[in-house]
Amino acid sequence: MSQLSPALKQATPVVAVRGEGLHLYDADGRRHLDFTSGVGVTSTGHCHPKVVEAVREQAGRLIHGQYTTVLHDQLLTLTERLGEVLPSGLDSLFYATAGTEAVEAALRLARHATGRQNVIVFEGAFHGRTMGAASLTTAGTRFRAGIGPLMPGVAVAPFPAAFRLGLSEDEAVAHALRGLDEVLATVSAPAETAAMFIEPVLGEGGYVPAPPGFLAGLRERADRHGILLVVDEVQTGFGRTGRFWAHQYEEGVRPDVLITAKGLASGFPLSAIAAPAELMGRAWPGSQGGTYGGNPVACAAALATLDVLREERLVENAAEQGARLLAGLRAVAAEAPGIADVRGLGLMAASEFCRPDGTPDPEAARRAQQAAAEHGLLLLLCGIHLNTVRMIPALVVTAEQIDEGLELWAKAVAAGGR
Repeated sequence: MSQLSPALKQATPVVAVRGEGLHLYDADGRRHLDFTSGVGVTSTGHCHPKVVEAVREQAGRLIHGQYTTVLHDQLLTLTERLGEVLPSGLDSLFYATAGTEAVEAALRLARHATGRQNVIVFEGAFHGRTMGAASLTTAGTRFRAGIGPLMPGVAVAPFPAAFRLGLSEDEAVAHALRGLDEVLATVSAPAETAAMFIEPVLGEGGYVPAPPGFLAGLRERADRHGILLVVDEVQTGFGRTGRFWAHQYEEGVRPDVLITAKGLASGFPLSAIAAPAELMGRAWPGSQGGTYGGNPVACAAALATLDVLREERLVENAAEQGARLLAGLRAVAAEAPGIADVRGLGLMAASEFCRPDGTPDPEAARRAQQAAAEHGLLLLLCGIHLNTVRMIPALVVTAEQIDEGLELWAKAVAAGGR
């Protein structure tokens, strides 16, 4: 009898048989409030009717059309529609299936386009599990240990994680930019640096938003040295943070390459990189492709997702409900000494658990996360020490569901503390 790999560790004991909106239902009919969204994927909630209908209709017409063999209408329409929401000038798209695959494509493009080998990433970053992407990942040794040697040419610079550094946000930004300048002076010469890869909000690294001024500092250095700025919006994009793209909180910052996935197609495997056509044209012939990228059914789901985001004003809802969620989490933390920090942006919110001496407390975080599951609230851990509990509800979440989640969280924190 075959079974799942024992290396796969389940965050919750739930075996889901049905999903609707913010809820998953198990075989016993128990309802679970899902604040994981499949790790930020089901942006329009589980089985949104418009997404379901678009998928059904497309599956009856064309399930697969390999896009270096034939083009199809859904791919062409999605490319046109994404031009309406992408940053100005990023007018050329390459499609893949998973975020890690898109990161690999962006890495390949950066090296081809610049003729340079080195890449700079930042402490706490998660860019994927495939070999190139894992080489860029510093969110924990669990993502990269035991598979070396990893890809060479990667340098790591500080991320302005103010809480971890014990600094104000302004001080953290100054510290991180000084550290980046030192990396450019000591490890990766600008003339050999192809790109900087950055998450506007650290994902697996602990849900840490980049403070104001940091992305602008990266943009200035990228322009000064001819380095590409690659913004990884796999988890932060498509309205998750209350702006369509999280980097838009930093005025005047435009990526050279933008990576998107997760919420792009409401649960269907689709990812993409976007860049100016001139830059994308520097990719070497044959370097871009893939069997399943730009799948017609996934593209139909992405088109329906764009419609739902606009019609239901879900980006605005993410900002509004995200503020409600963060305020509620801070109220819970005020009564829970084990929660040392609450942070986030939009519907990317996190509570970090520490011991009285300030050291990370992954055991307390795990107890609270498991107690939440027992109460019917599904959550995930993150952070380099796995001492942070994150909340990623779908963008369709209501104020009532936020309040229900906060009530269950308060009970879980109290139960986990015993």
